[in-house]
Amino acid sequence: MDYESAIGSSGLLDELREFDPRVVGTLPLGLATPTSDIDVVCHVLDAAAFAEVVWRRYRSCDGFALYQWCSRRRPVVARFEWDGWPFELFGDPRPVDQQEGWLHFEIERRLLALDDGRLRKAVADHRARGMKTEPAFAAALGIAGDPYSALLALGRESDAQLRARLECL
Repeated sequence: MDYESAIGSSGLLDELREFDPRVVGTLPLGLATPTSDIDVVCHVLDAAAFAEVVWRRYRSCDGFALYQWCSRRRPVVARFEWDGWPFELFGDPRPVDQQEGWLHFEIERRLLALDDGRLRKAVADHRARGMKTEPAFAAALGIAGDPYSALLALGRESDAQLRARLECL
C-alpha cells in the first residue's frame, strides 16, 4: 500500500480536520527512504482536545505513543503505525503556515519545482547515506551552518534567486 492510501484508510485528515492537518516531509516530496514516516503538522490551540482525538482513534495502533514537550511552545507529538506505515503527528499552537515543518516543506517543494533534476539527485544521494532532509538540502546547495535556519532564509528568496542558486549545482 502506498502512503497516500494509508493516509486515506486511517481517516486521519478527517479525524483531525479541526486542527488543519497537512502532510509534509519526504514522502510527498518524492525523497523517501525505507525508514521514512508520514509526517503531519497540525494547528493545535487546545493540546488536551488534540490528544483526546488522537488517543480515541489511534491508541490501539502498533507503536502508539503520545507526549507533550516541556519546552518552547509545548507541542504535542503522536506516533503510531497504520497499514504498515509509521505516522508522526506534530501539534503546535502556531498556525500551520507559521510552523518550521511546514515552512521547510514549502521551500523544499519550491526548490524541487524549479530544479532540473540535479538538486533532487544530490538530495536523494545524501538521504540514501543517512542524512536528514534539511541537512541534505543544505549540503546539496553548498550551504554551511545550521541547515534548518538556512532553509527558512531561502524561503524568503524569489524564484529567480533560487534558480540562480540551482544553476550553480
